[in-house]
Amino acid sequence: MNDIDQMGIVVDWLDACRKGDLTTLLDLYADDAELECQCAGSHVYHGRNEIGAYWEPKIGAFSFTGVGLEDISPAPQGIELEYSVAGSLRIRALFGFGADGKIVRTLCGPAQQNPADCCAC
Repeated sequence: MNDIDQMGIVVDWLDACRKGDLTTLLDLYADDAELECQCAGSHVYHGRNEIGAYWEPKIGAFSFTGVGLEDISPAPQGIELEYSVAGSLRIRALFGFGADGKIVRTLCGPAQQNPADCCAC
């Protein structure tokens, strides 16, 4: 049985985004972690340095515009998180973990947007 609180780690990840804390965010990742972002095409980032370069320009904006927890749940390979940026843009992320509790893989992409957010008729 795995005693690692994967859901708690993802909440810590979200809190680091909310605070604009890149150091804490990167500390949650394994040294050889992989992040695949499908938000604007598809690109894979390998290791903490590349993941840091990916997050550095985004994390300050996230802390300024606000990041909201929409849904979090266990998934077959880890934890699935849906979060919103600036109250409307929704992103789905799947986190995988190593035996030491570090994030080893993140896959993110656009989530299905809330129909109420798409029109103001």
